[in-house]
Amino acid sequence: MKEDFLHYVWKFQKFDVGGICTSNGEILHIKNPGSHNQNSGPDFFNAQIELDGQLWAGNVEIHLKSSDWYAHAHETDVAYDNVILHVVWEHDAEIYRKDGSAIPTFILKKHVPKTTQERYQKLFSKEKKWINCENDFASIDEFTAENWLERLYLERLQRKEKILLKELKETQNHWESLLFRMLCKNFGLKVNGDSFFSVAKSIDFSVVKKCSQERQDLEALLMGQAGLLEGDTEDWYFKTLKTRYGYLKHKFQLDNANVIAPKFFRLRPPNFPTVRLAQFAMLYFEQPSLFSKVISGKNLEAFYELFNVTGSEYWDKHYNFGIGSLQRKKRVSKSLMDLLVINTIIPIKFCYAVQQGRDISDEILELVAKISSEENAIVKKFNSLKKISKSAGHSQALLHLKTEYCDKNRCLQCAIGSSIIGTVAQPEVRRIMEN
Repeated sequence: MKEDFLHYVWKFQKFDVGGICTSNGEILHIKNPGSHNQNSGPDFFNAQIELDGQLWAGNVEIHLKSSDWYAHAHETDVAYDNVILHVVWEHDAEIYRKDGSAIPTFILKKHVPKTTQERYQKLFSKEKKWINCENDFASIDEFTAENWLERLYLERLQRKEKILLKELKETQNHWESLLFRMLCKNFGLKVNGDSFFSVAKSIDFSVVKKCSQERQDLEALLMGQAGLLEGDTEDWYFKTLKTRYGYLKHKFQLDNANVIAPKFFRLRPPNFPTVRLAQFAMLYFEQPSLFSKVISGKNLEAFYELFNVTGSEYWDKHYNFGIGSLQRKKRVSKSLMDLLVINTIIPIKFCYAVQQGRDISDEILELVAKISSEENAIVKKFNSLKKISKSAGHSQALLHLKTEYCDKNRCLQCAIGSSIIGTVAQPEVRRIMEN
């Protein structure tokens, strides 16, 4: 038994509240369980109870055993002077405030249904499982699942917002520069994301704006900063870009000492860093007002049109410098477009709107619902338990669910875990999601 369970039971009143008394026989009526406090101090603030007809307002403290009050030295802490009720699982000691006055005690163990206890113990059993609720996951009703995934997705966006704001601060609040950095990172995908991000951060965006007027200048800038123009080769295009980069490096005093070298190993040729940087250069050459179009874009088709770019003609016949290939336009694939929208466009649109005091949650949810679900190990495992991921919004929410709730055993803060422990009424689902 853990205190988190007692917090859950008290917060949602998952016990028989009729005909209850304190340990001293005082008739207890719970008017308001209070607001759950996640920080230091009593567990619930601003509760209201009635003892033998007398109304009390104050705080509630919860422990597994009454004696924990003294084990935690609450009797010497003024923050606990306003506790009006001590809720415990087992009562093994009388409790007094700092001034010597007794604190009423309510023994929760006597009133929690046995089925609720059994479901809790089953959920947190030591049996090795992928997630605690995997044996019951399939039984979750569609309403609970859909609404909780929606809430989780917005929670994930809020977490990404914090990361973006930190990065925005480094750019001196330059939103176009932020978009450039995050897009460049995601063009590198998982293998070269860190490398491409370091490339983007090594270039002041004012330099990018100047070079974007000439496609070869921008391509040379990116390739050169990535270290892809070092050494010698007889390839004419390599020599052309290297010469251009040498001029740009001197002119803008560029430094790539802190850039992470991109990788080719185990990548399919279409994902080679040379091809991806060429596509990225073409994007900024063809879309000089990219940030404004990202912010104003309302539908998926508009973003697909933005990202519908290819590398320059040289890359039609090459995947790397000096190495020929069958002629083929190296166009940004739909799967990459989807990832760019999921991981860059939507988070930046969301973050920008929040900073302007606008709520575009409905617009974002509608947009992400039209993108196909991602395929990865976590999503596949959830789908094997219950076919649940039907869009990118769902798959993103499931990633957040696994890492932030399942892996951290936060089942009692999860609408799914709570519904398994006890039958969850719809108002209760909403309260869990709001908190």
